[in-house]
Amino acid sequence: MIKVYKMALCPDCIRIADQLSDSSKYEVIDIGEHPRKLKEFLALRDGSPAFAKVRERGTIGIPCFVLEDGTITFKPGMAGIVPVPAEGSSCSLDNKGGC
Repeated sequence: MIKVYKMALCPDCIRIADQLSDSSKYEVIDIGEHPRKLKEFLALRDGSPAFAKVRERGTIGIPCFVLEDGTITFKPGMAGIVPVPAEGSSCSLDNKGGC
């Protein structure tokens, strides 16, 4: 099962989660839903080299996909999901894209 870390208010996450609502292939984890889920995500984010550029940019790193083999990616296509259009979907503070 592919884990998808998201947050309910993130525009990119909303569009991706909408595609997953009826699929048992994905475990969708809303990190804003409970502190335990946020802690799980932060442990992944702080401990994985896959998040190095995310941490450098000061972004959150969502949506994030953990594939069945443990690979961490931020590319929806690698998780079998149609990518979100880049324009106008940023929730970053500097409006340069990505959460």
